[in-house]
Amino acid sequence: MRDAEDLIVRLRMANWDLGAFIRRDPDLAGMASTLTGIWLVEDAGLLLAHTGDSRAYLLRDGELTRETRDDSFVQALVDRGLITSDAAWSHPRRNIITASLSGADGDVVRVESRAAALGDRWLLCSDGLTDYVPEAEILSILSSAEDVTKAARQLVDVALEASSRDNITAIVCDVESGAPYETAVPVLAGAAAHRYPEVLEAGLATA
Repeated sequence: MRDAEDLIVRLRMANWDLGAFIRRDPDLAGMASTLTGIWLVEDAGLLLAHTGDSRAYLLRDGELTRETRDDSFVQALVDRGLITSDAAWSHPRRNIITASLSGADGDVVRVESRAAALGDRWLLCSDGLTDYVPEAEILSILSSAEDVTKAARQLVDVALEASSRDNITAIVCDVESGAPYETAVPVLAGAAAHRYPEVLEAGLATA
């Protein structure tokens, strides 16, 4: 990835493709997707792209910070001081989102630069995790898991134990030194692994 402008162009193309699928199949009317992702850029920094209520967290020096703002009805209530953050966690309308990728020209994705520091651990996750597992428990798992695969699996398991009724996605990655492993294949677990086995076989898995 060269820079933020390059990423924005690619995201617009992907959203156009999504819209094309929807226009070809009436059964897909109303379909939309959240997006949270990080990309390495040529200057060794990171780009964070986000829309919807999936989240990105950064664990750095033992401190966990949420790096995205939920595009949701409940987050708007919090921003206006109408409810507290604690109340938002269990609000009955917490799954109503206010931004997404739907193939429409007006869809908006925020792209921001982030510094990359050795030892950073990133978590990209869906609300099937964060609506059911407190951030304190997420911090504990990310801090104690010895590698990214175990961290992701433990997070999914904890959400399942909490009786999550939504899609549970957890992607964990560490910032390390050295050249990228261009031939490495990401590990998919859960529903994605069963639905897209050909992606794993081809070594083209993405998140």
